[in-house]
Amino acid sequence: MYHPTTRVLTVLELLQSRSRLSGGELADRLDVDRRTVRRYVSTLQELGVPVESEPGRYGGYRLRPGYKLPPMMFTEEEALALILGLLVSRRVGFGQSASAIEGALAKIDRVLPDRLRGRVQAVQGALTFTPLRAFGGLTDPAALLALSTAAQENRRVWIRYQGGEDQTERSIDPYGVVHHRGRWYIVGYCHLREDVRMFRLDRVLVLEPLEDDFARPLDFDAAAFVTESLARLPYGWPVEVLLEIPMAEARRRVAPDLGTLEETSGGVLFRTQADPLDWMARLLVQIDCPFRIEHPPELREAVRQLARQISRQARRGPRRPARPARTIAARAVPQTAAPTRLAPAVAAGQTR
Repeated sequence: MYHPTTRVLTVLELLQSRSRLSGGELADRLDVDRRTVRRYVSTLQELGVPVESEPGRYGGYRLRPGYKLPPMMFTEEEALALILGLLVSRRVGFGQSASAIEGALAKIDRVLPDRLRGRVQAVQGALTFTPLRAFGGLTDPAALLALSTAAQENRRVWIRYQGGEDQTERSIDPYGVVHHRGRWYIVGYCHLREDVRMFRLDRVLVLEPLEDDFARPLDFDAAAFVTESLARLPYGWPVEVLLEIPMAEARRRVAPDLGTLEETSGGVLFRTQADPLDWMARLLVQIDCPFRIEHPPELREAVRQLARQISRQARRGPRRPARPARTIAARAVPQTAAPTRLAPAVAAGQTR
């Protein structure tokens, strides 16, 4: 049998999980009548929890948005999910917000039941991460929050941006924020260049939200834009290789930010840029499929050179075992020992 306090806390938990619930829905979930629901809601309001009621046939209850964060209640699975999310966030790196992550972990740990705390500590003790490649970190978490909010609310922002050699000031309509290979990118329409561009978040020097709003393009994929833009960055040697596999298999083996894939007769045309070409030769070996180099011819020679290196390594035999140390010492005695007469005890010891 439920205790009334338990039912009141259950009402709070239900209101936290849904933006709005009718009195009938709460009554059904708690297996009580609507009058009892109203009493439970009044109890929460007396405790200072900002529950708003909407009268009428289609009315209901909700927590007042933005008033304050009420007490949170989580199941064991939800608490573990929070812990894992915080641990991953700490590993990815959030710059100045590292102390906030540690504070959140400490607060959750203090309120966990002993049994669940043991499970969480087991996860923390066993969970490790391999080093992140090309990890850039985040210099200003406030910029991430401001840009994410602007993208969600379709609000224009002004930024001062550090490019490769100079600084520029521009207004952008942020479409989304993307985390890719250890770096954060903001994608949006740039009013300075009059085109959709991406910007590295760690190069945003100053950020100011503006009052102007904008209409985001329907079905715009910010993550796809980042990977495709990185694949088309002009640098090094332009490369074209025909991969003799189906398109579905090519997409599985070639990361989207490495280059573009175009289905053609005989397979898939892989276009990218590479510098140096020996890196591209190793990549083709890793893709592990029949291929034909269309361009440049220098890449063909780089692949031949890699093949010769691998062939030389394959011809090397196993390492010969080292000789026992006693054999070496025994051979060294006649060469280094002086031809002096030994004491009888020493001589007897050497002949045994």
